[in-house]
Amino acid sequence: MILSDRDIKKYLKSGSLTIDDLSDEQIQAGWVDLSLGNQFRLFKTTSQPYIDVRNYVDQTEKMTIGDDTPFIIHPGEFVLGQVKEKIMLPADLAAYVDGRSSLGRIGIVVHVTSGFVDPGFAGNLVLEMTNVGKMPVALHAGMRICKLVLFKLSSAAERPYSMRKDAKYHGQDDVVGSKIRKEFEKK
Repeated sequence: MILSDRDIKKYLKSGSLTIDDLSDEQIQAGWVDLSLGNQFRLFKTTSQPYIDVRNYVDQTEKMTIGDDTPFIIHPGEFVLGQVKEKIMLPADLAAYVDGRSSLGRIGIVVHVTSGFVDPGFAGNLVLEMTNVGKMPVALHAGMRICKLVLFKLSSAAERPYSMRKDAKYHGQDDVVGSKIRKEFEKK
């Protein structure tokens, strides 16, 4: 079941769902609008012939923009961005990050593949953004960048993300790159 604005407000009021710096205008009929933060990770051009996920070495550099400085995403470019709001989901809610139609219509995709947010996740969401259009697009910190659709689970998860030993991104408050190599480390 997708939560309505009424149910989102109940979860927020109870404190079991937290979304920092959330205004009432961000709560929509069936989702919460999230805004773009100031931090990005851009992929460097290297002489490395491929990315080996087993021995992944981060090939990104962090970039922070000012509140009044646009971030230009060029056609074909892939960057990691961050939402401004820190969220914390209880064990009985999951969420999905979805793009905005107004941005999609100019070629901006806000998540390439991993839109699902686990029950028990806490932190700032990292967006996998790309420009599939033909023109560069200026994005601005604080603008509405995506929506967070919240789902009620049939019961609370036995082992929410916050309790998993393999939770690579729990508590992230920075634009975090891939930690896929951890899946290959000996346990």
